[in-house]
Parts: sequence; C-alpha cells; structure tokens
Amino acid sequence: CGFISITNLFLLIRYRFFILLLTFVFYTTYHLSRKPISIIKSQLHRNCSNVIHPADLNITDNDTWCDWAPFDQNNYQNLFGVLDNCFLVAYAIGMFFSGIFGERLPLRYYLSSGMILSGIFTALFGLGFYWQIHSLWYYCLVQALNGLVQTTGWPAVVACVGNWFGKGKRGFIMGIWNSHTSVGNILGSLIAGVYVSSAWGLSFIVPGIIIAAAGVICFLFLVESKQEQKGNKNKDCPLLRNSSSNEEIFSANTSTAVETVEDHTEAISFCGALRIPGVVEFSLCLLFAKLVSYTFLYWLPLYIANVAHFDPKKAGDLSTLFDVGGIVGGILAGLISDYSGGRATTCCAMLIIAAPMVSQTFFFLSFFAQTSGMLLWCGALVNGPYALITTAVSADLGTHECLRGNSRALSTVTAIIDGTGSIGAAVGPLLAGLISPTGWNNVFYMLIAADVLACLLLSRLVYKEVRGWCGYTTRLRG
Repeated sequence: CGFISITNLFLLIRYRFFILLLTFVFYTTYHLSRKPISIIKSQLHRNCSNVIHPADLNITDNDTWCDWAPFDQNNYQNLFGVLDNCFLVAYAIGMFFSGIFGERLPLRYYLSSGMILSGIFTALFGLGFYWQIHSLWYYCLVQALNGLVQTTGWPAVVACVGNWFGKGKRGFIMGIWNSHTSVGNILGSLIAGVYVSSAWGLSFIVPGIIIAAAGVICFLFLVESKQEQKGNKNKDCPLLRNSSSNEEIFSANTSTAVETVEDHTEAISFCGALRIPGVVEFSLCLLFAKLVSYTFLYWLPLYIANVAHFDPKKAGDLSTLFDVGGIVGGILAGLISDYSGGRATTCCAMLIIAAPMVSQTFFFLSFFAQTSGMLLWCGALVNGPYALITTAVSADLGTHECLRGNSRALSTVTAIIDGTGSIGAAVGPLLAGLISPTGWNNVFYMLIAADVLACLLLSRLVYKEVRGWCGYTTRLRG
C-alpha cells in the first residue's frame, strides 16, 4: 500500500507539472498574438520627411507618403484608439459569457478551438499588408472577432490550474505561472520587431501560426482535471483504482485543500457568483488596475518612439523591460500574499507605491532615453496586483468556503473578475488615444488617478484583513 501511495504521489506531481507547463505555454501564445499591434503603430504612421523615398515614387505629400492608409491622417492616434477598442470591448463583453460556457463545455475543446480561431484572425490582420487593404472597417472587424475568441483563454486556463492545485501555495505557484502574460508580451514584441520595418504583415502572421499550432497541441494533450486523469488511467493502471486514499495522502503531503470528488452539482449562476464575498471588490479593483496595465501595453512603444525618437524596433525592445518587471512583480505579489495571508493588502500596498512610480517613469522617459530601471520597477508594481487578482485571488474566490463544495464556480468567477477588468483594459487605451494629443503628461495623470481608485475599492477588504491579523474575527457571509 505504501508503494502504491508513493507511486501515485509522484504520478500526480508529474501531472501537475505537466498541466502547469502546458497552460503556461498556451496563455503565452494568447498574449504573444495580442502584442504586435502596439509594435506596428509607429510603423503605420511615421515621420516620412525623415525617410528616404524610392526615386521612382511619385510623392504628393512629403509628410505622409510612407504611412499606411487610413492611419496617414492627422487623427491617427484616435484611429489607433478605435482599433484597440474594437478588440478590447469585444473581449470585455465576451468574457462575461465565456466563463458560463467554460463551466458547461469540455475545457480541452473550448480552449483549443479558441486558440485556432485566434490564430486565424491574427493572421488575417497581417494579410491586410499583402492584400493591400486600406479599409479601417476591415481591421476593426478582424480585431473585434479576435477579441471575442480570445475570451476562451483566461477562464479555461485558470479553471484548469485551479482543478489541479490547492490553496496552500497558490499565490506563489500562480505568481510564477502568471509570468506567461509578460513572457508572451516580450516574445510578441521581439517577433513583431523582427518584421516591423520590412514587412509588418508577418508581425501578425507568425504569431497567428504559433497560437494555432499551440491549439492543436492543446487538443491532443490537455488533461483538464484530476477526475479526467483518473478516469483515463483507472482502466489500465491498477495502481490508480484505489485513488481516494492515495489522494488523501497526496493532499496531506502537499498542504493542499482536500479536493471533493466529482459531483453533480449545477454550475453556479452569474448572480450567485457575484454574491461570493470579495468578488465585486476585486472585480472593480481590477478594472482600474487593468486600465493602467493595458494602457502601457498598447501605448508604451509608441510613446517611447515619439519622446525618445527611437525607431519602431528599438522602441519595442525597450518596452519589453516593463514586461520583465511584470514577471518579478507577479511572483513577488504571490509570495508576499501567501506569507501574509493578505491578498487585498498586498495589492493595495503595491498600487500605492505604483502611483508615484508612474509619474517618475513619465519624467525620466521624457528627459532620459535609457531608463531601464524605472521601467522594470514600474512594470513590477503595475502588473503585480493585476497578476495576483487574475490568478490566485480568482482561484481562491472560485473555491470559496461559502460554495460548500460546489467545484463548478471557478470558471464563472474568473470570467466575472477578468471581464470587469477588461472593461478597464478597453477604456484605458481609448482614453489614451483621446488624451494624448493634449499632452502625454495628461495620460500619466489619468493612470495615477486609476491606481488611487483601485486602492480605495479594496479598502474594506484591507480593513478586514488587518482586523484578522490583530486577532479580531468576522462573521462569514454566504
């Protein structure tokens, strides 16, 4: 019996590592396919007076001859904002429904189909370069459709990881795992940067092929839960037939919460998920935190190119430092929250420090081109709370004790939190496009205000956590 238990222990550890690695790669490709749009903006609209034109080219306007219509107009920043919002608004709307579908459909089919479709729409954007398409409506439609299918990603991967990992070290594990967001942004920037100056269409086609290929791998290899793994293995492997006792040993040795066996409870409703304590507060906080993060995601390369006068590739490469900082911030936030037990307090503290850091980043980028340290710190403080809320906090709330063992709430809760955050992700780049013509400093004031509002929305939860540390107990709701 001891041999069987140890064997199952190592088998389950192997499966957990495999699922963590697979979902990491899958969501890396999601962000990898989102990033190129921010890199090519400075290529779609350039200062053509500084570009050497071919001798046989008949030029009618010396300032816009090298720009890509329709982004050759004076309101190009507004058009870029519209393009961003077509993706982000569709993503925000679709996210609220995605979790509902994710609870009711097999995650493997749901995730793989979303990745393949996302690859198709990402490549279609790049094909506009080769097909010489200059219609804003085409690019907006492709962006909106891509935004809808990309909603399949986040609820599915978080639900899959939540099915395999308990609460013991969830913040630290998911902090490391959530670095896929920044890794995807970095890889997307580097891949797009290779082609941006020569053939920007490939900046989309190559990431589209990568995410579609990952979708095929997902369909072939993803095991979405321990119940599915045990169901597949029990037929052929006698070591797993008495898996209930082995699961108890595994849970005791890894400090995870006791997992419930496969149940037949109905999936939680949208309103039922909203009544889980903390869902509303963290959702609204994420709205403003994601507003800040996505404004940096979509506009930082263009801002660096305009202010520091870098070429598109160099501006894109420098902007990756913000994402490198995001990796450190996500891991640090998870580690601190695991140690302290205060998810809300950790987020609030990082957001408070992030507000002045944003203003300092603006100042240094305006006057000094090489500001690597500032970008790293700003990325850590901005993306740390965002990473913690969308991973460990979502998983905690989706398995909250008030659910009384209902294991079919994780995807819905994750979709509500990330869907609300995606509203901020849509509003941030849009406001940046509208405000930036009045001065980039006004954009950074907007980001500072958003950080402050995110802190205020967590104040009640921070108060409860501090009271808990001081020995006070609060009555459980739900």
